[in-house]
Amino acid sequence: MKIRFRLAGVTSLLGAAMVAGCGTGNMLSGTPANGIANAGHVLLVSIDGLHEQDLAYCVAAKTCPNIASLAQTGVTYSNAYTPGLSDSFPGLAAILTGGSPKTAGLFYDVSYDRTLYAPGDTQCTGPQGWNVAFDETTGFDAINGGALTHLDGGGAFNPQAIPNAKVNGVCTPVYPHNYLKTNTVFEVVKQQLANSRTAWADKHAWGYDWVNGPSGKGVDDLARTEINSLDPATKTDYTDVYTHTEKFDNLHVQAIINQIDGKDSSGANSARVPTLFGTNFQTLSVAQKTPNAGGGGYTDARFTPGPQVAAAIAYTDDALGKIVAELKAENLYASTVMIVTSKHGQSPADHTKLVKNGDTLTALLEANNYLDRQGKFGQAVTRSGNMNDGSGLAGTGLVQTDDLGLIWLRDQSQTGAAVASLQANLACTPKGICADDPQASILSGAALAAKFGDPAQGRAPDIIVQPNPGVIYTKSKKKDAEHGGNAPDDSHLGLLVSYPTLQPATNASTVSMTQVAPTILKSLNIDPALLQSVAAEGTPVLPGLGF
Repeated sequence: MKIRFRLAGVTSLLGAAMVAGCGTGNMLSGTPANGIANAGHVLLVSIDGLHEQDLAYCVAAKTCPNIASLAQTGVTYSNAYTPGLSDSFPGLAAILTGGSPKTAGLFYDVSYDRTLYAPGDTQCTGPQGWNVAFDETTGFDAINGGALTHLDGGGAFNPQAIPNAKVNGVCTPVYPHNYLKTNTVFEVVKQQLANSRTAWADKHAWGYDWVNGPSGKGVDDLARTEINSLDPATKTDYTDVYTHTEKFDNLHVQAIINQIDGKDSSGANSARVPTLFGTNFQTLSVAQKTPNAGGGGYTDARFTPGPQVAAAIAYTDDALGKIVAELKAENLYASTVMIVTSKHGQSPADHTKLVKNGDTLTALLEANNYLDRQGKFGQAVTRSGNMNDGSGLAGTGLVQTDDLGLIWLRDQSQTGAAVASLQANLACTPKGICADDPQASILSGAALAAKFGDPAQGRAPDIIVQPNPGVIYTKSKKKDAEHGGNAPDDSHLGLLVSYPTLQPATNASTVSMTQVAPTILKSLNIDPALLQSVAAEGTPVLPGLGF
């Protein structure tokens, strides 16, 4: 369902490379000579899977010349981290809202909300609690478990994917944009800048509707592209091999070029160049997850890229080069802030740490009756065998696992007992949950509520399990890396802010990805406090940009 790695001395190598390339600038202060001023556009690019170490390594090795060129007029943040969870949804929400899951309300693209009713319960009279799946199955193609035959996901929402909620006493559909709890940078830009235009392109055609924000109208040009759709030429989706993913990512490169040229993402219609626009690349993520034995991932604990990761980084760098060249050709480069970063990393980089014992966490919860013993919870059992066919069970709780475990119990009064059962099975054995390392944790109660929100309110999980770094709750032979949790390789991300008036700098301050959103607005001379998550969490702009 999902598309889904610290290198000693590399940060200093990055600084040395920049000094050699530019010969000017205080590399340690992180303070630009002029800063960002008079920006007319912001272009945001998320390279899913891009660790800080990847960015540093490729610049030092001179294998990403276009990124290195951007760094020559930019600030590179060597200690940027996700706010607690690293799935694509909370990762991108941090970047676009300035908030953690506590305020934005996104924990995973497949999650649970105790206040919602099933899609078919249009009167909101049945049991509450729905397994929300806003992923590739959110498009119309997936209705009744159908094949994803169209690049645009079928051209509409799958009605079986849309749960309901009581809003002021009225049973109301909850689309992805309704599910997000706070506004986005796109909405603020449109509200504050007359004649502004916004655009975004991502991996799921309809699940990413939430980037519109609660208004549902934040993005003027939301490209409807579905990475899990079947490529007519191969009859497979675009995630089977990284070179196939390049074909999908090329669609997004062309969309950005079209927009720079004064057209919409399709290239078919004239449109103003977006004030705020951006896209997401998946090629690197696919290469990282490919089994190590097949050339995927990294060759050692120092993030030395294997052949597929090296090729994926080269591809992505070339794609960025094409975008920059088009900005320059259209005389837009001098007025465009470029932000190159990622929603999440990938774990583990060090293949020797990989553990795939299967989903022992879910098995333990089922065995102790915290979830149905036969696995009949959420949308784990549907008539078609596929997610979002409308036949999932309501009010059952959910567990979502990758390299973490998000647990919504069937009965919240069992939280203490469930935690005790987990703590009694911490060992990394064929039946243990592999959470006996000092970097592992089991979060619940007041500590969880303080960081992620009160589970009693319906959205936050009851328990969050962070297993040992390197553990993936699967036995799949198709992937040797995952993301979603807070392991170091998940959360330590590449982040570069580039603008022609900036001098090269490496800023070693510890920053959160939530700081990107207020920085976007500040670059456009808009008050960052207009973002609700920024106001609630007190999120500052990124340091060292001369604001």
